[in-house]
Amino acid sequence: MNIMFKSTRGDKNHITASQAIVKGIADDGGLYVPESIPKIDFDLGEITHFDYRELAYRVLRLILTDYTENELRYCINSAYDEKFDTPLIAPLVKAGKANFLELFHGRTIAFKDMALSILPYLLKTAAKKNGVTEEIVILTATSGDTGKAALEGFADVEGTRIIVFYPEDGVSDVQKAQMVTQKGANTCVAAIKGNFDDAQTAVKKIFTDNEFKAELKSKGFVFSSANSINIGRLAPQIVYYFYAYAQLVDAGEIKMGDKVNFTVPTGNFGNILAGYYAKQMGLPVNKLICASNDNKVLFDFITTGDYDINREFIVTVSPSMDILISSNLERLLYHISGSEAKTKELMDALSNGGKYSFKINDEFAAEYATIEDTFDAINSLYTETGYVMDTHTAVAYSSYQKYLKTSQDNTPNIIVSTASPYKFAKDVLRAIDDKYDGINPFEALEVLYDVSETLIPEPIKDIDKREIIHKTVIDRAEIKDFVRGKLN
Repeated sequence: MNIMFKSTRGDKNHITASQAIVKGIADDGGLYVPESIPKIDFDLGEITHFDYRELAYRVLRLILTDYTENELRYCINSAYDEKFDTPLIAPLVKAGKANFLELFHGRTIAFKDMALSILPYLLKTAAKKNGVTEEIVILTATSGDTGKAALEGFADVEGTRIIVFYPEDGVSDVQKAQMVTQKGANTCVAAIKGNFDDAQTAVKKIFTDNEFKAELKSKGFVFSSANSINIGRLAPQIVYYFYAYAQLVDAGEIKMGDKVNFTVPTGNFGNILAGYYAKQMGLPVNKLICASNDNKVLFDFITTGDYDINREFIVTVSPSMDILISSNLERLLYHISGSEAKTKELMDALSNGGKYSFKINDEFAAEYATIEDTFDAINSLYTETGYVMDTHTAVAYSSYQKYLKTSQDNTPNIIVSTASPYKFAKDVLRAIDDKYDGINPFEALEVLYDVSETLIPEPIKDIDKREIIHKTVIDRAEIKDFVRGKLN
């Protein structure tokens, strides 16, 4: 079955997966979605016999249908190799009564590696398939993790350049150090005076600025994205939901065919949307529990039906979730409503007034964790088991504990763990013991090594001693001119 892709907002051009990956975002500002979500064509029981690479092939070939088997296996095998520090790629770990899907074993020790390790290969293959001769400019806004993972994936990739914008005061010290020390002749990083939503909005405007795109195309450049607005970023994330389920079966926690819940720390809604796609493809999922931090716009939306960004933006200890405009929610709105016109109406309302109302179905549940809740979760699990979570995973763990208290749902649960605790070592240590208040964020790496008895990940060893290469700070209104200047 050949799957074509279309815009959530009604653009009549239906294109192939590889074309959608090159474009990143539709001309009308919508996001590309498959015309239909395919069902798995293999027996679910087989997944316990697949390693990560084989499972990735079996799932992705159903969605990225214009890639040949050789092309897709090349992309998968190139991505999921020794750059991950475990052959399992994404191990499921039990701590106490909780199951954690660890997605932080790649080069940038965050879950974005799971998709951004393969996206450069998907994009290069797509460009060749579609006769793209222009240099591809990856334009990306980041709340902390996407930026570094994209930079790592695209650094020195022939035929590409990458420009990343991050909020100057909205990422952790380690996240910032990872980005500003990034090497690669084709890489560029700039901090903006503003928050992630400001950067994301400015970048999305560039993607729909046809005059600007034409100007740069005449100079040999075309834009694409490494954010999860790109279907090539989102599709690979579906795989690890199947993989987690297989591991839970292997561990004897469930029987094949039993339903499970997933609790997902959520900001831009891409990670949890991949879980929704996995369910639609045939994975036995009961509830997808959306875990928010103090910026609980998604919690409020799922529980009330009202999405409203007219509120205080709160800087928290889980910065990758400090987001009010959750881009991938647009895809869910389209799938549930089944209407491009309705989706466009809602997105126009968000753009013009900052709010809309739409009730989604009960496949989703939602909870949220305050900063205090987050610290309590880290402390309690460490005290009970010795297992150390990062601040984002702790939001999910805390939210799941609240869900258990407010529901009668005893379905086995998997917590999607999105980053190594070392990425947020300073705050993790503060949660474990208040004697670490005020600790230097890079000294915290060594202390966390002693406390957790786990190795400091190689990618961030001595990161504070590396040369700072990217020092630019710009106003959010200057993003377009900055891009033009860099490409000229």
